[in-house]
Amino acid sequence: MEFKDYYKILGVAPDADKKTIKNAYRKLARKYHPDVSDHRDAENQFKEVAEAYEVLKDDGKRAEYDEIRQYGGAHQGFRPPPGWEPSDFRGGGGSHFQGDFSDFFSSVFGGGTEAGSSDFGRRRTYNQRGQDIETEMPVFLEDTLSEESKTISYSLPHYDEHGQVTEVNKTLKVKIPSGVTDGELIRLKGQGAPGIGDGSSGDLYLRIRLVPHPLFDVEGHNLIITLPLAPWEAALGAKVTLPTLSGKINLTIPANSQSGQRLRVKGKGLPGKQVQGDLYAVLKIVMPKSNDSIKEHWQLLAEQAPFEPRAEWSEVP
Repeated sequence: MEFKDYYKILGVAPDADKKTIKNAYRKLARKYHPDVSDHRDAENQFKEVAEAYEVLKDDGKRAEYDEIRQYGGAHQGFRPPPGWEPSDFRGGGGSHFQGDFSDFFSSVFGGGTEAGSSDFGRRRTYNQRGQDIETEMPVFLEDTLSEESKTISYSLPHYDEHGQVTEVNKTLKVKIPSGVTDGELIRLKGQGAPGIGDGSSGDLYLRIRLVPHPLFDVEGHNLIITLPLAPWEAALGAKVTLPTLSGKINLTIPANSQSGQRLRVKGKGLPGKQVQGDLYAVLKIVMPKSNDSIKEHWQLLAEQAPFEPRAEWSEVP
């Protein structure tokens, strides 16, 4: 059995770091990609490059390989060291390299080959799952209440006839799931980059970004709005018009309301996965612009109202 020098296949030094190994793999994968390469042995070369990367990108498999490399690298006819137990690698752990491993790989790591794969007269195919794609999806607060689908566009990697990676645009109509929150990741299965051979397409991940609203702040699934009040509205009570995401409502302000006080409007927040959020109106007393007449009224109120706003301070020792 021939010993495979995976470092030589990728053209990197044995002490190369992961970034160097990854860059070498990408370069060679483009060069020997079966769909675009004119190289007469492109498929086998591509398979060797993929197998080498499968081992060297993983710390555990690389350590096993380095250990056996010291033993087997000097032998013309490679045999595993006496007592060597293959790790029975099955291509799991998130790997996209599916099957078609060499006999050398199988002798070191175990598994990885299918029945009949030693029949070298049979054409082998390389299957690889497509790349996952992540993109941000801006969502207006009003959109969370809508049943309509939203159109999104994103880019996918594509190999042209020269083996160069280009980007193609794709458009989808997406219905926003109820109860989404800022930063949440939504998975759309099979909408990522196409696979190679019989490999399945990757997935598309949408990172939800709630667009800031000019009136409302977001706390979980609740909305917060600052409600300006005139001093007399806070003192006497009033009915005011309050905007919500679904239209305007009338809100009753109790007499003797205080600045900073919160009034809850049930069910007027954002949709939640279990229940609808609420809207909280935070009261803010706003002083009118002053003139001589207004000053006289304030002065009269100051003289007649038995009110000490800092009375509680006298209780502090």
